[in-house]
Amino acid sequence: MTDSSPISGLHAATADLEPPLAAVDLTALRANAADLVSRARGVPIRVASKSVRCRAVLEEVLGPELTASGGFAGIMGYSLREAIWLVREGARDVLLGYPTVDRHALAELAADQLLLDSITLMVDDTDQLDLIRDAVGSEKVAPRVCLDVDASLRIGPLHLGVRRSPIRTPEQAARLAAETLSRGFRVVGIMTYEAQIAGLPDTNPAVRLVKWASAAEIGRRRRQVLEAVRSTVGELELVNSGGTGSIEVSITDPDVTEVTAGSGLYLPTLFDGYRNLASRPSMYFATPVLRRPAPGIATVFSGGYIASGPAGASRVPKPVWPLGLKLIGTEGAGEVQTPLTGADGLGIGDRVWFRHAKAGELCERFTEVHLVDQDGSRTTVPTYRGEGHCFG
Repeated sequence: MTDSSPISGLHAATADLEPPLAAVDLTALRANAADLVSRARGVPIRVASKSVRCRAVLEEVLGPELTASGGFAGIMGYSLREAIWLVREGARDVLLGYPTVDRHALAELAADQLLLDSITLMVDDTDQLDLIRDAVGSEKVAPRVCLDVDASLRIGPLHLGVRRSPIRTPEQAARLAAETLSRGFRVVGIMTYEAQIAGLPDTNPAVRLVKWASAAEIGRRRRQVLEAVRSTVGELELVNSGGTGSIEVSITDPDVTEVTAGSGLYLPTLFDGYRNLASRPSMYFATPVLRRPAPGIATVFSGGYIASGPAGASRVPKPVWPLGLKLIGTEGAGEVQTPLTGADGLGIGDRVWFRHAKAGELCERFTEVHLVDQDGSRTTVPTYRGEGHCFG
């Protein structure tokens, strides 16, 4: 099986390995990272660790070539335990993208000044503040805090976006900032994540209209929120916005000091419909053919790596090499086997390569990933799972 597909290089470089396996095309990964930096036009990019879940890839992106003159700067983590681990491994700027109620991790944070200086907690509720204060066990500890402000678009009763923060208006944000200060925290930033912009492909004019309307609305409201919060706490260190699919929108706001991106490094199938993204996937997984149950059908081992989100066809992995393979609608991608049509040329033991629907979630299925360079050389590195960690 040889062709001009980029996957043929991964196939050759991993030929001596037993599948299932996960592999990353380093040339594509680096080009994707450079593309994200170009799109950000000098605004620093905070890399979303949930969309990577491999320290070696985080270190690749946060290396000197991509951090100079803007580029990537800092990590957006998804778990406090993860953030603590990353700091202990050398990271020095981790913003949690979500609140935490992990009391043991909070106590560990409070006991280490390096952790306190390196990690910023996310809050959107005074009850979270009370829980954090109780967990750290001292009024003298002043954790860094970022306020999560709802960036969804509301048109009458219609809610477009994700259900995240209850904080929406300037008045609500100012009250939360004041309460945060009164409880002895350091308010260092504001985050607005516009999922209805970052997470929707530009598939049709209606979607583009929604994105335009949403960008205009959150731009006005974010400015008002920032004015209200700054009048309460003074200047902020960071104003975080956006995701892989909305960098161009976020950077038009002069108040935004940084954007977040992660999925754009691997470019999973959910990003195939974005007009502003290069079609350059970098992460794949391969699994072997076990059976030939009928002419034109091959059954591969495992493969049922279903992505999070609303259940449906968009969340299943996509067979991409050899060309012409398709899942069977009555079986889909299975727990221990996956039948495929269009498999006339496949024999027992041959490999089929897939792409996952989401980025970092594939790393939860593998303990290691094989990084393949342009010259065909291969470096094997552990995923979070391979380092013995599962952060949820």
